[in-house]
Amino acid sequence: MTELVEEAAAARKTAARWWRDAVIYQVYVRSFADGNGDGVGDLLGVRSRLRYLSELGVDAIWLTPFFTSPMADFGYDVADYRDVDPIFGSLADAKALLDDAHRHGLKVIVDVVPNHTSDQHEWFVAAAAAGPGSPERERYIFREGRGARGELPPNDWESIFGGPAWTRLPDGQWYLHLFAPEQPDLNWEHPEVHAEFADILRFWLDLGVDGFRVDVAHGMVKAAGLPDVGHTGQVKLIGTDIVPFFDQDGVHEIHRSWRRILDSYDGERIGVAEAWAPSPERLANYVRPDELHQAFNFHFLNTPWDAAAFREVIGVSLETVTLVGAPSTWVLSNHDVKRHVTRYGGGAVGLRRARAATLLMLALPGSAYLYQGEELGLPEVLDLPEEYLQDPQRLRDPDSGRDGCRVPMPWTATEEPPFGFAPPGIYESWLPVPPAWRGLSVEAQLRDTASTLSLYRAALRIRREHPALGDGAITWLESPAGTLAFVRDGGFACLINMTGEWVEAGLPPGAAELLLASADPVISGDVVRLAPDSTTWWSLENV
Repeated sequence: MTELVEEAAAARKTAARWWRDAVIYQVYVRSFADGNGDGVGDLLGVRSRLRYLSELGVDAIWLTPFFTSPMADFGYDVADYRDVDPIFGSLADAKALLDDAHRHGLKVIVDVVPNHTSDQHEWFVAAAAAGPGSPERERYIFREGRGARGELPPNDWESIFGGPAWTRLPDGQWYLHLFAPEQPDLNWEHPEVHAEFADILRFWLDLGVDGFRVDVAHGMVKAAGLPDVGHTGQVKLIGTDIVPFFDQDGVHEIHRSWRRILDSYDGERIGVAEAWAPSPERLANYVRPDELHQAFNFHFLNTPWDAAAFREVIGVSLETVTLVGAPSTWVLSNHDVKRHVTRYGGGAVGLRRARAATLLMLALPGSAYLYQGEELGLPEVLDLPEEYLQDPQRLRDPDSGRDGCRVPMPWTATEEPPFGFAPPGIYESWLPVPPAWRGLSVEAQLRDTASTLSLYRAALRIRREHPALGDGAITWLESPAGTLAFVRDGGFACLINMTGEWVEAGLPPGAAELLLASADPVISGDVVRLAPDSTTWWSLENV
């Protein structure tokens, strides 16, 4: 009886730590589903598609910001952190969505944006009106300019969106904004800022959210004295150096205080860092046992289609998080980067590589993030009409716009766009849906057992059911050049061919059954011919 009690307790503990191997689906709210017919996605639309997400097989959804905002950066410029922008619905809609999601067995993670507010936030409005030296300005980072009359910015920092990271007000002082001028950076040395965000977290936790994705988790603390970077040109988000406005050691005390808040609630509420760090070792700092639970692995996302490169980044990622006892995360696309079908070459080649990359990702230990539409094999839209392009990043740098990965989801195989994104009879969407996406719609792909959507559904079902998948470790096997092979404890093997040719390889020891393939292999005895750019999953016996 004692053993049964201990086993039951262990099972409950494992179930509670859902985040260690969860598959989390990113919902870019504006582009997921339009519930009220205004051409913009909203919380009502998300609610209407919860059954789809549950049947897809994900464990949780992450909602991009839906808070009150002037939308200078599509919600990442927050004017009120405790309310819902009318574009997306109401606070009652948010509560109803949380309740419905939980009834469908889905956890819900929401964004929190602590590095900056909107310039329409009541704090910044008050700061701008109060003038230099006022207490209101101490909540942000205001400085006098350089030059004989203060006409030059206080230092040489540049905005991630391009241009100086400083804007001057009519009274002569400058304020810092690492992103758009409409997004002034908060001063995290001020105790009121700490208290305000602790209260914001509790507000949403009390409403029922299961966690937070922390936007720019590496950016809240700046180096003392705001020193110059010392060179010209925009600072890259990933590099070999620690810059004075990113990845400062002081951010970790903020995350420790937030972890204490999360741990005070039932149900394993989690924090996920969107942290750009110069190395995997620095990134692992964000997921130490007393800090956040996960951090996005952008090193994996940025890996080129090359077997040696993937093996290197997977190995380093697993080694570094193991040092702090955290799970790794894996992600191929999100709302800020080109879709991986396009990054991997586009067309038929890009799609087959994307399918193979997905099976590789879902076979790895840890947690995986899916970006809406990747389960349909959606490509980046590269030819959007000029009049629709609204991304502030693109307006400052035409080559880095993010509109193309934010085009609305195609749901139905109707004759005309937007293919079920909006209610019947509505033919406009905030970004136009390409006519060619009719064949990529959810409805069309559900009819096709060989579709990318069918592959995702099968992979997620196997991942949930197979005892070897999820949290744990991998053991690499020898394999031909241009390929990868590994096994998972519990009777599972994965073979990946990252070349454009058929490759002959030995079957994994004990291979009993082909579980799933992104493209069918040819099996002859103990030898398998792997299709170009493909991944295969195998069950193993006697393991």
